[in-house]
Amino acid sequence: MAKYNLPGVLEGKCSQKDYTHWLYGKAAAHVKRDKKRGNPNATAEAYRMAIHKAVLENGHVDAYTGCPLRWELIRTYDNDESKQGKRGYKKKFADLPTVDHEDDGMCEPRFKICSWRTNDCKNDLTVEELVEFCRAFLEHQKAQ
Repeated sequence: MAKYNLPGVLEGKCSQKDYTHWLYGKAAAHVKRDKKRGNPNATAEAYRMAIHKAVLENGHVDAYTGCPLRWELIRTYDNDESKQGKRGYKKKFADLPTVDHEDDGMCEPRFKICSWRTNDCKNDLTVEELVEFCRAFLEHQKAQ
Protein backbone atom coordinates (compact mmCIF):
# COMPACT_ATOMS: atom_id res chain seq x y z
CA MET A 1 0.00 0.00 0.00
CA ALA A 2 1.35 3.41 -0.97
CA LYS A 3 1.75 6.23 1.53
CA TYR A 4 -0.40 8.45 -0.69
CA ASN A 5 -3.01 6.19 -2.23
CA LEU A 6 -4.46 7.06 -5.59
CA PRO A 7 -7.64 9.07 -4.89
CA GLY A 8 -10.81 7.27 -5.97
CA VAL A 9 -11.75 10.03 -8.43
CA LEU A 10 -8.52 9.34 -10.33
CA GLU A 11 -9.00 5.58 -10.68
CA GLY A 12 -8.89 4.64 -14.35
CA LYS A 13 -7.33 8.02 -15.21
CA CYS A 14 -3.77 7.37 -14.06
CA SER A 15 -1.82 4.71 -12.21
CA GLN A 16 -0.69 4.73 -8.58
CA LYS A 17 2.91 4.83 -9.82
CA ASP A 18 2.31 7.85 -12.05
CA TYR A 19 0.34 9.67 -9.34
CA THR A 20 3.08 9.08 -6.75
CA HIS A 21 5.74 10.29 -9.17
CA TRP A 22 3.66 13.39 -10.00
CA LEU A 23 2.97 14.14 -6.31
CA TYR A 24 6.60 13.83 -5.24
CA GLY A 25 7.80 15.87 -8.22
CA LYS A 26 5.31 18.70 -7.69
CA ALA A 27 6.10 18.86 -3.97
CA ALA A 28 9.86 18.96 -4.61
CA ALA A 29 9.52 21.70 -7.23
CA HIS A 30 7.35 23.87 -4.95
CA VAL A 31 9.64 23.38 -1.96
CA LYS A 32 12.67 24.36 -4.03
CA ARG A 33 10.91 27.46 -5.38
CA ASP A 34 9.54 28.53 -1.99
CA LYS A 35 12.88 28.09 -0.24
CA LYS A 36 14.49 30.19 -2.96
CA ARG A 37 11.80 32.85 -2.37
CA GLY A 38 12.60 32.94 1.36
CA ASN A 39 10.57 30.22 3.11
CA PRO A 40 13.08 28.25 5.19
CA ASN A 41 10.29 26.13 6.73
CA ALA A 42 9.10 24.50 3.50
CA THR A 43 9.43 20.70 3.67
CA ALA A 44 8.74 18.09 1.04
CA GLU A 45 6.58 16.00 3.36
CA ALA A 46 4.34 18.93 4.36
CA TYR A 47 3.97 19.89 0.71
CA ARG A 48 3.16 16.31 -0.35
CA MET A 49 0.48 16.13 2.35
CA ALA A 50 -1.03 19.48 1.29
CA ILE A 51 -1.01 18.65 -2.42
CA HIS A 52 -2.52 15.20 -1.81
CA LYS A 53 -5.21 16.83 0.35
CA ALA A 54 -6.04 19.23 -2.50
CA VAL A 55 -6.35 16.30 -4.93
CA LEU A 56 -8.60 14.43 -2.50
CA GLU A 57 -10.84 17.48 -2.05
CA ASN A 58 -11.56 18.11 -5.73
CA GLY A 59 -8.65 16.99 -7.87
CA HIS A 60 -10.68 15.66 -10.76
CA VAL A 61 -11.58 19.21 -11.88
CA ASP A 62 -9.77 22.53 -12.19
CA ALA A 63 -10.34 24.37 -8.90
CA TYR A 64 -10.83 27.70 -10.71
CA THR A 65 -12.85 26.74 -13.79
CA GLY A 66 -14.58 23.50 -12.80
CA CYS A 67 -13.40 21.93 -16.07
CA PRO A 68 -12.23 18.29 -16.03
CA LEU A 69 -8.52 17.64 -15.68
CA ARG A 70 -6.71 15.13 -17.87
CA TRP A 71 -4.81 12.98 -15.39
CA GLU A 72 -3.91 10.51 -18.14
CA LEU A 73 -1.46 13.17 -19.39
CA ILE A 74 0.78 13.15 -16.32
CA ARG A 75 4.28 11.89 -17.08
CA THR A 76 3.70 12.03 -20.85
CA TYR A 77 5.17 15.47 -21.68
CA ASP A 78 8.25 15.09 -23.87
CA ASN A 79 10.72 17.99 -24.02
CA ASP A 80 12.15 16.88 -27.36
CA GLU A 81 8.68 16.70 -28.93
CA SER A 82 7.88 20.06 -27.39
CA LYS A 83 10.90 21.63 -29.10
CA GLN A 84 9.71 20.19 -32.40
CA GLY A 85 6.01 20.92 -32.02
CA LYS A 86 6.31 24.21 -30.09
CA ARG A 87 2.93 25.81 -29.27
CA GLY A 88 0.91 23.11 -30.98
CA TYR A 89 2.48 20.43 -28.81
CA LYS A 90 2.06 22.39 -25.56
CA LYS A 91 -1.61 23.10 -26.34
CA LYS A 92 -2.29 19.36 -26.13
CA PHE A 93 -1.38 19.61 -22.44
CA ALA A 94 -3.64 22.56 -21.55
CA ASP A 95 -5.72 20.41 -19.18
CA LEU A 96 -2.75 18.66 -17.56
CA PRO A 97 -3.18 18.80 -13.77
CA THR A 98 -0.77 21.01 -11.88
CA VAL A 99 -0.50 22.68 -8.48
CA ASP A 100 -1.20 26.29 -7.53
CA HIS A 101 -0.46 27.97 -4.19
CA GLU A 102 -3.49 29.48 -2.48
CA ASP A 103 -1.11 32.08 -1.03
CA ASP A 104 2.43 33.37 -1.51
CA GLY A 105 4.13 30.17 -0.31
CA MET A 106 5.56 31.72 2.84
CA CYS A 107 3.34 29.99 5.41
CA GLU A 108 1.57 26.66 5.96
CA PRO A 109 1.25 25.05 2.51
CA ARG A 110 -2.22 25.30 0.94
CA PHE A 111 -2.75 24.31 -2.66
CA LYS A 112 -5.38 24.04 -5.35
CA ILE A 113 -5.24 21.66 -8.30
CA CYS A 114 -5.80 23.29 -11.66
CA SER A 115 -4.93 22.89 -15.32
CA TRP A 116 -1.63 23.97 -16.77
CA ARG A 117 -3.52 26.55 -18.86
CA THR A 118 -5.21 28.04 -15.79
CA ASN A 119 -1.94 28.11 -13.88
CA ASP A 120 -0.24 29.91 -16.78
CA CYS A 121 -3.05 32.48 -16.89
CA LYS A 122 -3.25 32.97 -13.14
CA ASN A 123 0.51 33.02 -12.56
CA ASP A 124 1.10 34.96 -9.29
CA LEU A 125 -2.29 36.67 -9.25
CA THR A 126 -4.79 36.21 -6.47
CA VAL A 127 -8.20 34.93 -7.51
CA GLU A 128 -9.60 38.44 -7.09
CA GLU A 129 -6.85 39.94 -9.27
CA LEU A 130 -7.43 37.31 -11.95
CA VAL A 131 -11.18 37.98 -11.96
CA GLU A 132 -10.53 41.72 -12.31
CA PHE A 133 -8.13 41.09 -15.18
CA CYS A 134 -10.60 38.74 -16.91
CA ARG A 135 -13.37 41.31 -16.65
CA ALA A 136 -11.14 43.98 -18.19
CA PHE A 137 -10.11 41.57 -20.93
CA LEU A 138 -13.71 40.63 -21.76
CA GLU A 139 -14.90 44.24 -21.73
CA HIS A 140 -12.11 45.23 -24.08
CA GLN A 141 -12.88 42.33 -26.42
CA LYS A 142 -16.58 43.30 -26.52
CA ALA A 143 -15.60 46.87 -27.43
CA GLN A 144 -13.46 45.74 -30.38
